[in-house]
Amino acid sequence: MKFIDLNRQYQAYKQEIDEAVSNVLESGVFILGPVLEELETSLAAFTGVQKAVGVGSGTDGLLLALMAIGVGPNDTVITTPFSFFATAEAIMLLGAKPVFVDIDPLTYNMDTAHLLHTVEALKNKGERPKAILPVSLYGQCADMDEICETARTADIPVIEDACQSFGATYKNRRSCGLSLMGVTSFFPSKPLGAYGEGGMIFTNDPELADELRSLRVHGQKQHYQHTSIGLNARLDAIQAAVLLTKFKHFPKEIVRRQERAMTYGSLFQQYLPEIQLPHIKPDRTSVFAQYTIRLPDDKRARVVEHLKTRGIPTAIHYPTPLHLQPACAHLNILKGSLPHAEQAAKEVLSLPMHPFMLVQEQEMVVTAIKEALAKGH
Repeated sequence: MKFIDLNRQYQAYKQEIDEAVSNVLESGVFILGPVLEELETSLAAFTGVQKAVGVGSGTDGLLLALMAIGVGPNDTVITTPFSFFATAEAIMLLGAKPVFVDIDPLTYNMDTAHLLHTVEALKNKGERPKAILPVSLYGQCADMDEICETARTADIPVIEDACQSFGATYKNRRSCGLSLMGVTSFFPSKPLGAYGEGGMIFTNDPELADELRSLRVHGQKQHYQHTSIGLNARLDAIQAAVLLTKFKHFPKEIVRRQERAMTYGSLFQQYLPEIQLPHIKPDRTSVFAQYTIRLPDDKRARVVEHLKTRGIPTAIHYPTPLHLQPACAHLNILKGSLPHAEQAAKEVLSLPMHPFMLVQEQEMVVTAIKEALAKGH
């Protein structure tokens, strides 16, 4: 069993993907070009925004979005400690300081009450953060309206890290279209994945989109005329062609992901009702980039080992909160200061999940977990 079976997906769309890639090879246009422009237009329409800018990766997207609003040395950016390292890395690469807000222990997304407290505490010290960077983790949007209202009152721009949530809905709106900018990733294992690196930035601000397009080609506005310091952060045409092809099937795959999540839910309710399952709020949907359950620390280790013996892969997203990563030691954030994130890191466990997963495979996973937990009694 595979954690995410990209081979099954490729076989399902093989003829279409091969033809799309072949067309790019025949065209001789490999960087930017009409295929990328078509992808940007299609995905902007899907998310309900005016502009989309294809970039080299989700990390590039976060970095460019922060650069576009002028984040630099000694600035502060508020974010979550419970995410992939790139969230904080993009902030620190610009010389800025991440300020971490603890998470909601049910959704694992930014706690809006703690966010409000943090913004007020910084204001009392005479600091105004340069941005708020919430993460829509595991495929479910953060509480974006509350976050944006707190930000609006304090005049702080919001960038949604939607690297795991492309395709999710929030109050009948799409992830990536809920704030000043939204950034997603097309890493192969994402809900919409390329066959290599890729990402995209979404915005309703045309001037911001123009700035992002410049920044992704070394700050170039005209050929060999560089008005700012940028990056080499372009999405190549072959990846765009793969994404365009897979995007045709994406709505159907979202439904399949949600069906697989419902199947897991019913199996766990039947056999292991005590396990904490993903909590999806009623005003939103998840694309289940991961299907993540929660187990006490001692039981998680036992489950991981037992599933390994059954040939079932698992993953921990994420075993160490960002504020406790060695690369963040200079921030001097004490262990115990963000208790919900720290506890979640000890207990979360992601199970195999993809649109082509079979119900029989899900039954195998849940049965194996039941076996592992029974061993401890």
